Amino acid sequence: MEELWSAPPREVAEAIRALCQRLLTDMDSLVDAFAKPSLVAQNDPALLADASLVEEDRVLNRSDLVQWLTANVQQPGRRVEPYVGPRTTAYISDLVSRGIAPDFAGAWRVALGIGWRRWLEECVAECDDPGLLVGVLDVSARSLVQYALDSVAALRQAGLAAAMGHTDADGIAMIQLIASGAPVAEDHAEGRLRHRMARWHLSLVLWVDDPRQADALDEAIAAVRSPAGGRNTLVARASATSRWIWISGEAVPDLHHVEKDLATTGEVRVVVGRPGRGLAGFRSSHQDALAAQALVSRLGSGRRFTAYADVELIDALTKDRAGARRFVVNTLGPLAEADTALRQALLTYVQCGFNTTRAAANLYAHRNTVERRVSRANELSTVKVEDNPAHVAAALLVLEMAPDIVAADPD
Repeated sequence: MEELWSAPPREVAEAIRALCQRLLTDMDSLVDAFAKPSLVAQNDPALLADASLVEEDRVLNRSDLVQWLTANVQQPGRRVEPYVGPRTTAYISDLVSRGIAPDFAGAWRVALGIGWRRWLEECVAECDDPGLLVGVLDVSARSLVQYALDSVAALRQAGLAAAMGHTDADGIAMIQLIASGAPVAEDHAEGRLRHRMARWHLSLVLWVDDPRQADALDEAIAAVRSPAGGRNTLVARASATSRWIWISGEAVPDLHHVEKDLATTGEVRVVVGRPGRGLAGFRSSHQDALAAQALVSRLGSGRRFTAYADVELIDALTKDRAGARRFVVNTLGPLAEADTALRQALLTYVQCGFNTTRAAANLYAHRNTVERRVSRANELSTVKVEDNPAHVAAALLVLEMAPDIVAADPD
């Protein structure tokens, strides 16, 4: 790559190298600082609504940051060539196939502003000599700005290359239109997707956390497909690590059957929307599934199978994580950090309509054991189950989804 400015003096180069080496040890906080603002700046609702793409965008941000920092450890102050690796290429390809065109330039403007402020703070803290400080800032400003320009150009080029290689973009674009609520005629949607709309639909999102496990998605899809009862499936490749599926039929698809089929797909995570009928149901079930995936991702939950109908209240409660923490602590008090078995017994007891016998059967425990656990859990809880069972159950469900939420910093 052509150099556009001369190499910095040795003392400036050494200062830049030392700063970059230290920042490489604080990658998580750096990425946290600008990942979300730069994502919002891309100004695409479809991107923001898909937790798998959001995670890939974060990986891209981290990769860009590591590239600049490591390059400046090796050759401080020089022009840095963007790295567009296989994962970045797959991500751009996914965006193109979905008809998503993020504002990469806008995202880089936001990221550069936040990153430059942090870089200034680090430079001022480390450079006591004003002359050295000016030299470091002069050289690093050129390098950062040029890196941003080169990166945006590289992403656009990758997008053009991906657009030339897609053959299924037509169907994905139609799904995007339906999902966004655009006015689409039912017969037109059926023709484009080759999927009948005037039926019941159950939407699933399947994904893996590691792109190297993507082959497991194909196995999971095979497990979900069922020719029985006149049902069929529509599968869309949402990203390199996720798939969208609709199970459709004349009767409401059986959620328990789906959960059973997917029970052995260990690496694959699954969320399911509520069933809906017709084009509106196709859309609403998918929106539910995306909301459930975003919830699981937001809470860092390890759950493998989540039905949105079971967590809709938790979704509403946890959009503000600090508020969710306060709710759990204020409702459960000491119970929030007690033995998991106590909380599970109390939650199951409430879910079984305060029937100890049914709760014991669900927990595979003796009735007396369940009674003791429920009694002890209720003693520990600040809000008693008989006073406000809805609040107690909701707080317990939040903890079940996000066991570490109580330990998190409330700020």
